[in-house]
Amino acid sequence: MASTFSLEIVTPERKFYTEPVEMVIVQTPEGDTGGLAGHEPLVVAIDRGPILIKKDSQWTTAVLNSGFMEVTPEKAVILCDTAEWPDEIDANRAIAAKARAEERLMRQLSKLEFIKSQTAMARAMARLKVSNGNR
Repeated sequence: MASTFSLEIVTPERKFYTEPVEMVIVQTPEGDTGGLAGHEPLVVAIDRGPILIKKDSQWTTAVLNSGFMEVTPEKAVILCDTAEWPDEIDANRAIAAKARAEERLMRQLSKLEFIKSQTAMARAMARLKVSNGNR
């Protein structure tokens, strides 16, 4: 059996996940970053997108919105805006949100409106990716 370490994922609304795991992989602005038991201390910003969690030699996927991950040799803690399991995602709602964001991006927008629309588009696409079972 592979060695484990504690993973805790916390959002403003709930403790999303608290279990011992073998490995965790998140998306960061610089690319994918993972954590294992005994990992060197690390703090990274995380991007919205899938999180891969390996427990009992099985991979589980969820979707996270922006946040931070702290990794120590014994534990990883993720603080993020939102976290959802694939079965919690309403794919039709995410498709509608993506369409709205695409429509807004085609219009002349202020810089703030453009950034908000890009963020909405990225979040919808990440949710759809995870809800469709893609990693």
